[in-house]
Amino acid sequence: MPSPSPAPRVEIYTSPLCGFCHAAKRLLTQKGVSFTEIDLSRHPDRRPEMLARAGGRHTVPQIFVGDTHVGGCDELYAMDRAGRLDPLLRS
Repeated sequence: MPSPSPAPRVEIYTSPLCGFCHAAKRLLTQKGVSFTEIDLSRHPDRRPEMLARAGGRHTVPQIFVGDTHVGGCDELYAMDRAGRLDPLLRS
């Protein structure tokens, strides 16, 4: 029987005063998903990386599951409501 593949890496670019960032992290935490948080206030040198990965989107949060750019908080919650988030997190 093949072993299950590891869950994809989840990364989220944030800033500390962003309510949408807190909401996105709360949803991921409720789902038991571990994620890497990149706080742009502490690591401003990572902003160009986020812009490049997010197709120029400059707002936070910007959320990535593996190679998939989910988008921001609204997109994360929309994927969850549509039943598309859990399969992505398990892919």
